[in-house]
Amino acid sequence: MAQKPSIAKGTRDFSPSEVNKRNYIMDIIKKHFKTFGFQPIETPSFENSDTLMGKYGEEGDRLIFKILNSGDYLKKVDGELLSKKDSNAITSKISEKALRYDLTVPFARYVVMHQNEISFPFKRYQIQPVWRADRPQKGRFREFFQCDADVVGSDSLLQEIELVQLYDAVFTDLKLEGVTIKLNNRKVLAGIAEVLGESERLIDFTVALDKLDKIGIDGVSKEMREKGISESAIEKAAPLFSLKGTNLEQLNILGELLRDSELGTKGVEELSFIIGALENLGLQSANLKIDVTLARGLNYYTGAIFEVAAPEGVSMGSIGGGGRYDDLTGIFGLKNVSGIGISFGLDRIYLVLEELGLFPETADSSLQVLCVNFGDKETMVSLKLVNQLRKSGVSADLYPSSVKMQKQMKYANNLNVPFVVLIGDKELEANSFVVRDMVKGGQTEYSLDNVGQFLQEL
Repeated sequence: MAQKPSIAKGTRDFSPSEVNKRNYIMDIIKKHFKTFGFQPIETPSFENSDTLMGKYGEEGDRLIFKILNSGDYLKKVDGELLSKKDSNAITSKISEKALRYDLTVPFARYVVMHQNEISFPFKRYQIQPVWRADRPQKGRFREFFQCDADVVGSDSLLQEIELVQLYDAVFTDLKLEGVTIKLNNRKVLAGIAEVLGESERLIDFTVALDKLDKIGIDGVSKEMREKGISESAIEKAAPLFSLKGTNLEQLNILGELLRDSELGTKGVEELSFIIGALENLGLQSANLKIDVTLARGLNYYTGAIFEVAAPEGVSMGSIGGGGRYDDLTGIFGLKNVSGIGISFGLDRIYLVLEELGLFPETADSSLQVLCVNFGDKETMVSLKLVNQLRKSGVSADLYPSSVKMQKQMKYANNLNVPFVVLIGDKELEANSFVVRDMVKGGQTEYSLDNVGQFLQEL
């Protein structure tokens, strides 16, 4: 019996229409990456395990896909270790490589290895797939593309301002208006932990706080207790869970709360500079909002942190995020190189555009012109026209056989072809071709000696 085909959970096949729509998003993102002066790089799909492990916090490390060593991978594991069934200890013996979890840590590794070839500050963009052993759900997959833009070699807050503008430019171009760019600062979070007397549990504090929108105040409080954070600290932190008012009003409240924390005060000052500059410059369609509960549970963030939420009414997790990391390259031996980066959640953006009907009609069309096949006599004339169109950069094709017209038109409709060309007996005699507009309706006749007229109207 033939095996029933299947794919792994959290992965997907993509139809031509889906790939075309995804490319539409990527092309817009890539266009703005280039406009903002970012350069493209690519890194391998898998890295040495020690490059990735320990960079994403305890939760992140659990989600890294490990790759078994080739050959007899159990040969190096002694019987005593196997009998203990300690998966962590065994993994280091049987797996030396892992699929990349994100593009940021591989980028840090790239910078260190190529530091003598790079001009700093180095602005790079990268659009490649990543893998996470996460629980699949709506908008969350185990294999997905990330679209990252990072700047390393500059600690200027102008980079934070530019990246917010980059988010705004991309989402405006995608017609996805009304997204909210949430902004916080890890120095603020560290300052809060300090004034609460829980500095030693900063990671536990921020990881729990970052889940506020998912598990609510009670859930966050419960997790903090389980991590050993004191009841008095949780009570002091409670007002932060529902901080309200304008960005300026929230900054004033935070400034007062953190007045005894030097680090926290610096975080508030950085936020004030970024907010002030962006309010002065203005954004096209995005909203900028301080969110003191935003923590983004990755250990390497040290300054500003970003997260982008879809417009109100759309049920979706974040569609972008990132932040400042002061010494990410230090883990690979290159000290004191500050960086900042953001990521676009391509798959989630796709789902949001689909839900809101924001894809243009041409986004899922890969063929612009289809010539109907009326028979051998008309075929050569049609092929000559197809060749002319292709040389002019128009995607064109001739239906391969002279089947019924109804079947050929159905084929054109299935492919969302906007223009169908008809060259029959009447057109051969008149040395012309008829173009049927499949979107607006109607048809127009052109001379075969003046194909340029049709090209101008495409």
